[in-house]
Amino acid sequence: MRERGTDETSGDLELLGRLRQLSLIELDSLLAGASGSRQTELIAAHVDDLLDALGQARRRMAELGRQIAAGPDPLAILDAAPAVRARGGPSAEGPSRLAARLLERAAACRELARLEEAAALVLPRLFDLERRYGATITS
Repeated sequence: MRERGTDETSGDLELLGRLRQLSLIELDSLLAGASGSRQTELIAAHVDDLLDALGQARRRMAELGRQIAAGPDPLAILDAAPAVRARGGPSAEGPSRLAARLLERAAACRELARLEEAAALVLPRLFDLERRYGATITS
């Protein structure tokens, strides 16, 4: 099985952490003690942070989607005759390689699901901020 790079894994963990942290920010706490233009600056900075994190998540999710869909379907072997399957398949890819590809896709699917769940917690906050403060935010 192909190992995921440590840079990719740590980047995903950082992005997940960032999304989760953004989902925990209470706007009232963020704005406590601020008024006027300072409050507007804080809201705009928070919106920019939300947009940036969600944009990064979107790009990574698209990359994972391409990774999941890439290459031939490992289960296409089921379309082959039983005698062909018994020999290990129509190509040089044997059962262990096909199983490894399924495991790679499963890992990418899990990562995609984690990112989508984290983004689902943040996206409504962005909409709420833009609905409540849209006229004062300049992103």
